[in-house]
Amino acid sequence: MPASESAQALAFVLLIIFLAYVLLILVPFLRRSKDPEGDPSRFGWHVFVPCRDEEAVIGATIERLRTTFPEVHVWVIDDASDDDTASIVQAVASVDPLVHLVRRHRPNARQGKGAALNEAYRALSRWLPRDADRSHTIVAVVDADGRLAPNALRQAAGAKAFANPTIGAAQAAVWMSNRDDPAPLKGEHSSLRQAWGRYLVRMQDIEFRTTIAAMQCLRLRTFSVGLGGNGQFSRLSALDTVTEMSGAPWHGSLLEDYELGVHVVLAGYQNTYMHDTHVEQEALPQTRRLLTQRVRWCQGGMQCAKYLPKIFRSEHFTNAGSLEATYFLLLPFIQLAGIVLWPAAFIAMAAQGTLYAGSFAAFAAQSWWLIPLIVLTGILPFGIWAIIYRQQVAREASWGRAIGWAMGYWLYMYQAYICVVRALTRLVLGKDTWSKTRRNAERDNLGLVARET
Repeated sequence: MPASESAQALAFVLLIIFLAYVLLILVPFLRRSKDPEGDPSRFGWHVFVPCRDEEAVIGATIERLRTTFPEVHVWVIDDASDDDTASIVQAVASVDPLVHLVRRHRPNARQGKGAALNEAYRALSRWLPRDADRSHTIVAVVDADGRLAPNALRQAAGAKAFANPTIGAAQAAVWMSNRDDPAPLKGEHSSLRQAWGRYLVRMQDIEFRTTIAAMQCLRLRTFSVGLGGNGQFSRLSALDTVTEMSGAPWHGSLLEDYELGVHVVLAGYQNTYMHDTHVEQEALPQTRRLLTQRVRWCQGGMQCAKYLPKIFRSEHFTNAGSLEATYFLLLPFIQLAGIVLWPAAFIAMAAQGTLYAGSFAAFAAQSWWLIPLIVLTGILPFGIWAIIYRQQVAREASWGRAIGWAMGYWLYMYQAYICVVRALTRLVLGKDTWSKTRRNAERDNLGLVARET
């Protein structure tokens, strides 16, 4: 078979797989029912908040957690911050026995979020009485700017979550806290940049509230739910089992949250997804910061592909779960192939069509059907999520705005191709350092936006 025909055939196969996956995640998401709530008093609750230079947000986060969940212990891990993060937390901890400061110092600090969380795990283990029921002790991970919904513990204590002893970890839905902020770029007066910031924020909210949520709804059925870095809950006894098997709960991947979820299942537990509660976090209104975050996530997914042999050998992963995990972990590599494959297939098709038709103009006239085909297979699978978002989240929005969101979301998803190239480059060069995503509230001494660390 000529190379051009091979490229077209492979492109067709990948397109069918992609469309099938969209359908597979769409149906469970639209058909899901509400989860029951449980009694949080049956469990002991501890929230880990990893921090590195978080003075801008950590005080408000601690106050919000302690006010909303008065029974929860808050463990703040200061990862050798250069600002006043530690002193802010220490001041609160000195008057509130349920607030704990875990300090890390150079040169052992700043080795990634997973290392910071492991430090908190060890500190909690030392603090707990020897006779503590670790199977009824739940650890949540919340970002320094995270806002857990008031019903989070009730959902986590429900029959489909930790009231079920087979559940080792759970992930809450993620919302963007600044989704309705008319001026997401603080201190920026340019209307064009503010409009771009609002666009990026809205796209991230659509992404998490629909596409990612739908992926998790499918994973509920395949028993392969992935954990996120914010709004993640784990049974302490499950973390103990993971530690016994592999030395520590969290590991060195740049996607340490998903990596933990894989280890929890390998340890014999199940993960679950809690769509009826959520954690709010800041969406990023600047392109550079968004790409930095997504490159880290993409590279972390590439690193986690090494677990595929263990996943397929494990008796705890279902066949469907293994296939779902395979698609997710290989997706960055498929996208890399697509960067070459899709243009090559189109050029080959256009060249053949021009040859048969006699000219490119004649080929274009005869191939009018390509336009609706591209809309149906290339735009609709992305744009449909914005329509669902309007129906489920933003019913006050006009249909005209929803269609604008749909087109914007289709274009927004192309950032993945930029990210996979940068992630592969970093992977090849051995660059696996953890880059903190700067908070929107942070400023430098001149009142300007601080640079990404």
